[in-house]
Formats: sequence, C-alpha cells, structure tokens
Amino acid sequence: MITGIKGIRLRRATAVAITSGALIATGALTAAPAQAVTAPSIGAKGGYVMNNGSGSTLYTKAADTKRSTGSTTKIMTAKVVLAQKNLNLDATVTIQKAYSDYVVKNNASQAHLIVGDKVTVRQLLYGLMLPSGCDAAYALADKYGSGSSRAARVSNFVGKMNSAAKSLGLKNTHFDSFDGIGNGKNYSTPRDLTKIASSAMKNSTFRTIVKTKSYTAKTKTKSGGTRTMGAWVNTNGLLKSYSGTIGVKTGSGPEAGYCLVFAATRHGKTVIGTVLSSTSITKRESDATKLLNYGFAKLG
Repeated sequence: MITGIKGIRLRRATAVAITSGALIATGALTAAPAQAVTAPSIGAKGGYVMNNGSGSTLYTKAADTKRSTGSTTKIMTAKVVLAQKNLNLDATVTIQKAYSDYVVKNNASQAHLIVGDKVTVRQLLYGLMLPSGCDAAYALADKYGSGSSRAARVSNFVGKMNSAAKSLGLKNTHFDSFDGIGNGKNYSTPRDLTKIASSAMKNSTFRTIVKTKSYTAKTKTKSGGTRTMGAWVNTNGLLKSYSGTIGVKTGSGPEAGYCLVFAATRHGKTVIGTVLSSTSITKRESDATKLLNYGFAKLG
C-alpha cells in the first residue's frame, strides 16, 4: 500500500494517465483541427487563396502588393466580353493585319490567327485563354470597344476593364492594356486577381473554356472555305497535373515573372487563388499545388 504525499501524487498521475488513455482510445485526441495545418512556403513573391464558395481567405503572402500581372490580365478581357449585352458568341470578327503586326512587334504569345479569316467570338475566347493569344485579345477589344478608330475602340475597351474592376470593389487593380502588355500602369494583386477570376467563373462559358485542355477552331477563309487551325493547347499545366483543376489562367513577362491564377474543385468544395512573380513555369505550378493542397486541408 502506498501512503503519504508521494502516494497521493502517484495516484493522481495514474488517474491522469488512465483518463488520457481513455481519451486516446475513443479517438478524442487523434483528430487535429483543420486549422492546425501548417501554411506552406512558396517561392512566388505574392500569393492568395480563398474558399470560392464563401469568399473567406485561406492564405496570404503580400496579397495586396501591386504587381505586373502578365497575361492573367486576359481573365478580365474575357469577363468584359462575356458581360456584353445581347452577346452573340457565334458572331464573326474578320482578322486584321494590325492584330498580326501587333504580336510580331511585341514578340507576344499568339493564337496564330490568319489575316482575312472570319473567326467567331467563341473561338476568339478560346484563342485568348488557352494559348494566351494577344492577337485574339486585340480582336476582341477592337470589336467590343466603342469609337470611330481602332485606337479609340481599344481605349474604350480597356476603360470597360477598369470599370469592371471598380464594380468589384477592387482598389489595387488598374489596366492599361487588353492583354497584359502594359505601359507601366497595368497591375493588380493576388487578392484582386483571385476575386476577378472568382467573378468570371460565375459565367458558364468562361468555366467551360478555362478547363479545356485543347481546342481546334475551324475558321472561314477570305474565299469562303474552311480552315482548320492548329490545336490551341491550354498553357495551364495544372489541368494535367492536379486532380480537380478547373482553371484558370497563366501569365508571364519580364516584369511580371511567372504568374498563375488557379482553381480546383474536390469533394464539392472549390479553392481559388493566385501566385504572382514566381521564377519559372515549374515553380509557379509547384507553388499553386502547395496552395491548393493547403486550401483543401484548411477546408477539411
């Protein structure tokens, strides 16, 4: 028989041990809360992730720091086009030499549209979002901007992009181009770009386009024939490497670095986010994968 103070202490320790054992046995201590997941370290200079369903923030890294966005700008280009009243996706646009000259002059990514071909608005949106065609972006801005000259129409279209940003309540975003090849005043933040993408994803046509891995357009030639274009392959590698990916858009440039706005759905939950100014295509996809995994872990 154990007596005295030592005995009391031992009995207490034994009781605690038995109680703890009972808790462990019932599993009460085995499940850590989802919030305890460790936030990942990413190489990108900026990052943001949110629950697309509720809009709640899941991760931030310099999420409100303004940076060049590269071709992730085209998310807003597509959003503005798709917001046009009485939009006819089957309406055609005749490809102008100015569009071709523009991509050559800027050594820009392109959909390789052929001057004189008639291309539908739907096809232009695929050419915009999959191969990141700056020629497709120019064609859309020219068609959906208002003005008596091409320059005026493009300027008006970019104005619509800025108006759309304001309507979303974004204060750290400004566009001065239709494709991300800016003139020093084309910028956004990881948080703002994520919100733009989340808004754009409410449109079913946008959702269909950005999750498409490859698309082959058949355009009308000057002579009235049909041209089968080379396949446009989506530049978003996560569509192949990350299960559940549903979009959204890549971007890159000397100033922007490597950017990616991404979204994925698993078990009925959608995580959406952005990384800006990563150091390579591989690194931006690695960063996005880490953030998606973290986002889903947080959601449980």
